[in-house]
Amino acid sequence: MTGTTSRTLRHYDAIGLLPPTHKADNGYRHYDEEGLLRLQRILLLKELGLPLPRIAEVLDTGDDPISALRDHVRELGRERARIQRQIDAVTATIARLEAGEPLMAEEMFDGFDHRVHEQEVTERWGREAYRQSSRWWESMTPQEQSAWKAEVAELNADWAAAAAAGADPESRRCQELARRHLDWLGSVPGTPSGADFDGYVRGLADMYVDDSRFAANYGGRDGAQLVRDALHRCLDSQ
Repeated sequence: MTGTTSRTLRHYDAIGLLPPTHKADNGYRHYDEEGLLRLQRILLLKELGLPLPRIAEVLDTGDDPISALRDHVRELGRERARIQRQIDAVTATIARLEAGEPLMAEEMFDGFDHRVHEQEVTERWGREAYRQSSRWWESMTPQEQSAWKAEVAELNADWAAAAAAGADPESRRCQELARRHLDWLGSVPGTPSGADFDGYVRGLADMYVDDSRFAANYGGRDGAQLVRDALHRCLDSQ
């Protein structure tokens, strides 16, 4: 009924994720209602992109299953809304092409958003951090999202320009950029606050250099190193 193969069930049993209620003499695995509920949650969490070790952590927290399933329903509702936005965006593109009208980027890419990084964010900073940021992002209108993206693009471009000019991380120019960067990070729900914010920013700044995807935002590794060093210096001075 679930489409889960016997091989998968054996694997889940072997890693302790879903042990059967009991095994029959013929080797068949039997599952009671609690086991079926656990399997449903496993399948839902897999659909949301969580790896099996993380799924095990989530299931073993002892959360109320009804509350947890309500969370899943909300997540699925957001995913359904996102997919519908993608359908509408592609349909609108087709209509514009057929009518010979100019394409609109804001319209074309509606629904193609940050959720692609859900698994990575969850693994690095936890499920709740992702949920808070996701709820915040999806609560904004398309115009607000566009404005936020434009602000980020402007900040990245200013960093890249400073790097290209050979600016020193301790210069007034870079320290002003660093303060803008800290304000931007602090504005995102789910970002640690207080004493935890310092460690979070330092770790993130190091990742800008180590991860080429982030470094590309600042013109490459040299630009990312400038951002990292300027952020570290700004934090040291606070």
